[in-house]
Amino acid sequence: MIQKIIFSSLILTLIGCSSTTPPIKQATTQQAVSSSQTIKIKELNLPQSDGYHDYFQEWKGVPYRYGGTNKKGVDCSAFTQDAFRTLHQQSLPRTTEHQLSLGVRINLDNAKKGDLIFFKTSTKVRHVGIYVGSRQFMHASTSKGVIISSLDNPYWKNTYWQIRRVL
Repeated sequence: MIQKIIFSSLILTLIGCSSTTPPIKQATTQQAVSSSQTIKIKELNLPQSDGYHDYFQEWKGVPYRYGGTNKKGVDCSAFTQDAFRTLHQQSLPRTTEHQLSLGVRINLDNAKKGDLIFFKTSTKVRHVGIYVGSRQFMHASTSKGVIISSLDNPYWKNTYWQIRRVL
């Protein structure tokens, strides 16, 4: 019985960003995420005085770490949680699953800077980022850390799920 509890605890510790259930093919998901395009900050069209620009510059390249909540390593939901606390003085739940319950679902064509963008990266794994405009979003990538990616990238285009407005 104790072995089952230890094994279950280990599995829960190793699950993906969504903190729901472990992915079926984690290696495949991570390989696909690693093919993500990184968008240069000049291509963002964000004003230099924009809070998102400054926030991204502070976090750019911080490595992904499941369960991480600081600049030594951060996961996707902790990144969005900190961004909303810093930029909007708004509290978000800690997990992707709980962030998904916030706000209202909107059409991608109506997305605005600051909307939460969600992806289904496998049957059981969810990923979250922050839409920054021009079909781009900032997020904590499992392979590249904090980056800005494009929804025109085939991987993100195929795994895009929904955008939610919480502001």
